[in-house]
Amino acid sequence: MIRQSGSYRQRLFTFLSSRAHVNTNLSLSRISLLMELLSSWIKVKLFHKSPAVSVGVDVQVESLDAISEVDMDFTMTLYLRHYWKDARLAFKSNNNLSMTFDGRLVKKIWVPDMFFVHSKRSFTHDTTTDNVMLRVYPDGKVLYSLRVTVTSMCSMDLSRFPLDTQTCSLEIESYAYTDDDLMLYWKKGNRSLNTDEKISLSQFLIQDFHTTTKLAFYSSTGWYNRLYINFTLRRHVFFFLLQTYFPATLMVMLSWVSFWIDRRAVPARVPLGITTVLTMSTIITGVNASMPRVSYIKAVDIYLWVSFVFVFLSVIEYAAVNYLSTLQERKERALRERMPCTCGLVHPGTMSASYSEVDANTTGNYGSMPRNGVKRERMLVQLMENDQVTGHVSSGTYSSAAIDTHAIDKYSRVMFPGSYILFNFIYWSIYS
Repeated sequence: MIRQSGSYRQRLFTFLSSRAHVNTNLSLSRISLLMELLSSWIKVKLFHKSPAVSVGVDVQVESLDAISEVDMDFTMTLYLRHYWKDARLAFKSNNNLSMTFDGRLVKKIWVPDMFFVHSKRSFTHDTTTDNVMLRVYPDGKVLYSLRVTVTSMCSMDLSRFPLDTQTCSLEIESYAYTDDDLMLYWKKGNRSLNTDEKISLSQFLIQDFHTTTKLAFYSSTGWYNRLYINFTLRRHVFFFLLQTYFPATLMVMLSWVSFWIDRRAVPARVPLGITTVLTMSTIITGVNASMPRVSYIKAVDIYLWVSFVFVFLSVIEYAAVNYLSTLQERKERALRERMPCTCGLVHPGTMSASYSEVDANTTGNYGSMPRNGVKRERMLVQLMENDQVTGHVSSGTYSSAAIDTHAIDKYSRVMFPGSYILFNFIYWSIYS
């Protein structure tokens, strides 16, 4: 062991004397004894050739703050406590009382060099003073506690988002000492991890907290003990039902309204289809804006894109109806052009009857159209009867063509809702 200089003894004695107010039973003679023990202390492992130092760890989780899918990390505030024994710190005590010190003494002695594996940011709280505590017991046992906030990486699988369950871990390990020098373990097993009952998250339900211990190997330095704080989070889906699933479903249902609108009402059906398509595009863009750019398909992507396809197909359905109606009208027009034109001819009997009515009710207007509205309607009925006799089928054919075209809309009124309900049944059966 290496002896410290007299000046160091004097500074240490002054320091310990200033801390005597922590415990009124702490006499100056005991402080002097502790000073003599610490006078031979150097900031290295307890003994160069001693067995591995056993350091027990327990954790009190104060809060679980932010969990970010974009950055793939989480933030946790915890009380990290270390327990080990060093016979060189043992002292005589009549009442078996411990001595407690703050962070100023910690800077002068050896403590386990713990760090958080895969951490992005971490710091020890220092308001109003450093949140560090050192407690020494008469038999040489040491309790070293500090309050830390750490932001650590959490690799999330978002393939089932937002109906997913995530498991994250906070990993603790010695930076310099391998398992031959330092043996880390959970002091009370799984009971070494305690959580505040008030811990809650806006988007997640904390299902489980548990601890594990494993060995980590580095090719250049060797094997290290690693402690894991594992916690399982299940996402609350109600927020996404209100913000994503319900609006998408309503847009799909709104697109079905066009099946009940007359095919000739182009200004009504076309804007309705375009509006629903653009709204679905906005919903998809808004969801993906708050998510990381992963290379796989998420559950919400499947639902939104299938809904988008249903909305898009409703627009295509009207295009098909309009196109088939146009083809039907062209065929009818070509058929009428190939048939003899009898639209201006009437049978002799009908012609004479018409002229007789005109002669009987008019004065000198032979061969002219009647000016009375009733008589004009009567003439129109006669001409329609003549068309039926001569084989002209303009009005009847038009009516049958309208019925044939509307059959597509009738099928769509059943097929579209039925297919979408089937999709929802399969989707929620798989991801629920």
